[in-house]
Amino acid sequence: MPSWSRYKPKEIELLVMKLAKDGYSASLIGTMLRDTYGVVSVRSLTKKKITKILEEKKLLPKVPENLKALIKKEILLRKHLEANKQDLSSLRGLQLTVSKINRLVKYYKRTKRLQLDWKYDPAKASMYIE
Repeated sequence: MPSWSRYKPKEIELLVMKLAKDGYSASLIGTMLRDTYGVVSVRSLTKKKITKILEEKKLLPKVPENLKALIKKEILLRKHLEANKQDLSSLRGLQLTVSKINRLVKYYKRTKRLQLDWKYDPAKASMYIE
């Protein structure tokens, strides 16, 4: 542990748990720890990533954060295309986004981050975000 650090690894884990229970995502927790608490790197102090700490404490969300962001992007693109049917560049962006979602789902199933029977359905996309 570096001598300049004000927090012990156990204290950092408790801060991560507290912020996760308040509803913050892993990336926001890292940003808040850096900006508010002066913790430069959780990984260098605790020897674990924030997501690993959340996984150990069973506070990890069901849908990973980057997958959730892509689903939000897809919802916004579909909404835009309803109003602007001729926008072909947005249609291409939607196709690329759906492709990224499917690749990410396949990866998360392979690494057992998502259940094997989890299926992405664009019609129910807003349900995954909540």
